[in-house]
Amino acid sequence: MATTRAALTDEDIRTLVKGATPDERAVAAHKLCRNIDRYELSDEERVQAQEILRVMAADAGELVRRALAVTLKNSTIVPRDVALRLAKDVESISLPMLSSSPVFTDEDLAEIVRLGGPVRQVVIAKRPRVSQTVTNAIVEYGVERAVEAACANDNADFADRALAKVIERFEKSERVLAAVAYRAALPLAVTEKLIDLVSEEVRDHLLNHHALSPDLALEIAMGAKERATIDLVDQAGRAPDVKSFVAHLHKHERLNASLLLRSLAHGHMTFFEWSLAELASVPHHRTWLMIHDAGPLGLRAIYERAGLPARLFPAFRAGVDTFHSMEFDGGARDRERFQERMLQRFLTQPANAAREDVEYLLEKMDRITHEARKTVRLSESA
Repeated sequence: MATTRAALTDEDIRTLVKGATPDERAVAAHKLCRNIDRYELSDEERVQAQEILRVMAADAGELVRRALAVTLKNSTIVPRDVALRLAKDVESISLPMLSSSPVFTDEDLAEIVRLGGPVRQVVIAKRPRVSQTVTNAIVEYGVERAVEAACANDNADFADRALAKVIERFEKSERVLAAVAYRAALPLAVTEKLIDLVSEEVRDHLLNHHALSPDLALEIAMGAKERATIDLVDQAGRAPDVKSFVAHLHKHERLNASLLLRSLAHGHMTFFEWSLAELASVPHHRTWLMIHDAGPLGLRAIYERAGLPARLFPAFRAGVDTFHSMEFDGGARDRERFQERMLQRFLTQPANAAREDVEYLLEKMDRITHEARKTVRLSESA
C-alpha cells in the first residue's frame, strides 16, 4: 500500500497492531485514519486500508475505536460492516458515526432507530439529510425528543401522512407540535390540524407563514374561530391555488376594492390579476394582457369592467406602475425587500386610498422593517 505507507512509518503500523497501551494505539490509529482519508487510494490500497480499519474497530481499547469513529465520521472509505459495528458500540463511539457517516443506508438507519434507543434516535434525527424512510421510522418508533428533533430539522424529508401521524401521536406535546408548526413548508391539511392544538404564539406563526384552505382562511378572517384573526392579504400571497382562493372570496363577498388595493401594494400581483379576472368575468390571460401589455387604457378598461370605484383608480394605477418599475434582485430576503420597496413607493404616490387602507399599509411596512432588523440582529449575534 504505497500511498498509505508513504504517510506512515513501519513503526506506526507496528504500534497500531502491537502498541503496549491503548493510548499509543489510539495515536497511531488517528494518524492512519487522517492519512487514509487524505490520500487518493487505488482499489487495491482501498481494500487494504479497509482491512486495517476492521482491525481498529475490533481493538479492545475504546480510545482506538473512538479515534476511528471521530476521524472518519464523514468519510466514505469506512466499510459498511465497520460502520454498523461502531453504531452498536458505546455512545462516545457510535454517536459520531451516526451523526453524519454517509456509509449507512436508509434501511440501516431506520433499523437503528427501531432498536437503538432514544439517544441514537435523536442523533439520527439531526443528521444533515434524513430521508422519508428514516423519518417514517422515527415517527413510528421514536421517543418524543427524537420526533421533535426530526420535525425541527428542515433537511428531514417527511411524507404528508407521516406529519399527520406525528400530530396524532403527540397531540398533547407542545414541543413536538411547535417543531412541526415551525417547519419551512407544511401541507395544508397538517397546518389546519395544528390550528386548534397549538399555543397562541405558535398559532400566530402558522397563520402568518403557511397557507390555509379558502374556507378556513375566510372563517378565521371573519372571526368565526376563537382567539385569532387572519390577514387575507397575507393568505392571498401564500394560496397554492390562487384562482380557487379568489373565487371563494368572491362567493362570500370579500373580494372588494380594499382587499385588492392592499394586496397590490404588498406586491401580490398574481392575486390582483385573478381578482380582476373574477370580478370582470374575463379569462385570466386576457386580464393579464390588459394589465401588463395593453397600453395605458388596458388597465382602466378591465378595472371599470370589474366594477371597482372610479375614485380609487389612480391608486391602482400607481400600484401597477410601481410594480412594473421594480425587479427582484436575486439576493437574500428577496421577496421581503421587494415588498418593502413596493410599499414605500406606493405610499409616496399621489393616490386616493382610504385612510384605513393607508394605515394598514403603513403598519405592514413597519412590520416588514421590524422583521428585517430582527433578522440582521440574529445573523450578527450568530
